[in-house]
Amino acid sequence: MEKIRIGIVGLGRLGKRHAYNLANLVPGANLDAACSPVQAELDWAETELGVPHLFTSFDHMLAHADIDAVWIASSSVYHSAQVLAALDRGLHVFVEKPMGVTPDECDAIECAAVTHSRQVFLIGFVRRFDPSYKYAKELLDKGVIGTPFLVRSQTCDLDEYAEFQLEFVKTGGGIFLDMNVHDIDLARWFIGSEIKEVHAVGGSYVHPGFAELGDADNTVCLATFENGAMAVLSASRTAFHGHDTHTEIVGSKGILKIGTTPRKNRVEIFDVAGARTDCVRDFYERFEEGFIAEAREFVACIRSGRRPEIMPRDGTAATRIGMAMTESFRKGAIIKL
Repeated sequence: MEKIRIGIVGLGRLGKRHAYNLANLVPGANLDAACSPVQAELDWAETELGVPHLFTSFDHMLAHADIDAVWIASSSVYHSAQVLAALDRGLHVFVEKPMGVTPDECDAIECAAVTHSRQVFLIGFVRRFDPSYKYAKELLDKGVIGTPFLVRSQTCDLDEYAEFQLEFVKTGGGIFLDMNVHDIDLARWFIGSEIKEVHAVGGSYVHPGFAELGDADNTVCLATFENGAMAVLSASRTAFHGHDTHTEIVGSKGILKIGTTPRKNRVEIFDVAGARTDCVRDFYERFEEGFIAEAREFVACIRSGRRPEIMPRDGTAATRIGMAMTESFRKGAIIKL
């Protein structure tokens, strides 16, 4: 079978990583086009990756690039419109999380995905593709820890990236939709039920600029599920030791802990400073294997005609819950979904 010709939109910090993977690490893929309003990013795609067709307009890329699929890594506020336009053109679509930043956007995408059911549509919930998280799910499905009733999950970014995020908050939906969206998806995936109620608290304890935007730099949310299970989901923009994502699943017969210490590797250092281990610095370093695996899965689904496990309704659920957490935080109240 010929390679799947892909056009990518968005060549920012994560978009460049996706573009590199598609160009070099995904068998069966050909990164044939790239789109960005920033000329320097297009120059990078041409020089570093050899992308032959470059566009400053997404609509122009859809109209003139000879591609089979679109990879959407643009700012969250553009996701919905770009997904709908690409599906309407008959293209397969990968979209980074969140799928949409409002329930209406997500509903529209769900309807479009049904209408275009022959096209592959995949959302970037990368942790589902991480080897450790996949293994934990396999153990859960085998009943190794019995019935899961509590998920504790956190996403903590390095403090040095916090100021960079201030501008993104204005259009990205804030800390719950941007950061906890992964924890929300994992909790639903592991518990196998829908969240019915959330109570979120937090504040801007280190960077006051987030409070000025109605957001926070550290938060915690207690969520309850329809089946009676619970989740404690936290986020922080102020980790000083490195990117610290970990998850704990408590069941009736045991506990699974994933990535409790954010180790860069298995080396332990013993010197005049004491005993320590180096930590990963950012989310990509922690989940590099997952990012490559999700890209390979997207292309494999297209080539085989297989439907991805992650469905549009998963993207809708994550957005609705993330918005409910934001509302709970801002109102200081329990929100029922």
